[in-house]
Amino acid sequence: MNKAKSVEITKLRGDRAQQMVDFVAVEEPLQITVDGVPIAVVMRTVGDDVDLVMGFLITEGIISSVSAVSRIDLEQKQNHALVFLYDDVEVDLARLQRNLYSASSCGICGKASMDEIFLQIHPDNQSELQGVKSKFRISHEVLRAAPDKLKSSQDVFEQTGGLHAAGLFNSNGDLLVIREDVGRHNAIDKVIGAALKNGVDLKTVAMQLSGRVSFEVIQKSLMVGIPLVSAISAPTSLGVEFAERGNLTLVGFMRDEKMNIYSGVEKITDTEVTSA
Repeated sequence: MNKAKSVEITKLRGDRAQQMVDFVAVEEPLQITVDGVPIAVVMRTVGDDVDLVMGFLITEGIISSVSAVSRIDLEQKQNHALVFLYDDVEVDLARLQRNLYSASSCGICGKASMDEIFLQIHPDNQSELQGVKSKFRISHEVLRAAPDKLKSSQDVFEQTGGLHAAGLFNSNGDLLVIREDVGRHNAIDKVIGAALKNGVDLKTVAMQLSGRVSFEVIQKSLMVGIPLVSAISAPTSLGVEFAERGNLTLVGFMRDEKMNIYSGVEKITDTEVTSA
């Protein structure tokens, strides 16, 4: 299944124009239907659709474990994912239809407040969020190398320059899983879905991103207990606030030898903090 498509373009450099072939990332809709009820449409890069759907169901709080899914059928209809849950799994599908819509530029929608998200992450005790008690630690030198490792593993980005990527690293800096997609949130759902499918303990990894860090990115990370999120671009104010509340380490602007640590500096070893 092709993730990149060739197109004819006119390349202009100064006053010189040249006809040539270029590559763009493939983007198509995927309708997710759970037990016969359509719940979301995501605009995604074709491929790794099972990972995307599984990650989406987990990070949006629709199911609590991958074991709730009996099967995911991608064959019956093009650009449709038919999800079948086991009979004893209870899901409020009517609520999902009212409140949930996702697109490549959107992520989660319809969430009234951060308090609602925190309650969903840990309904019994909001002070004991997943990731809060994580023992994960990583050195700043290992973390600093993650963006280049991620970029060098982006096969489709190398062709198109048009895809986001999410990668999971252990404390030694080994890249465990990487996924690409035209949508930032889709790349995250794909990498989480793939990790859960393969038994990766998400409480022992850092997630490196190729783009910025918004509220939705932190929400998805907290839903599965990822203790550290780092990115080459900026976080949003709500992303920082949510990371602080969830005791999640958040790093941004990872460029050259520099990085900004917005929360949870204690998880990054060999870092001496001095006042300005």
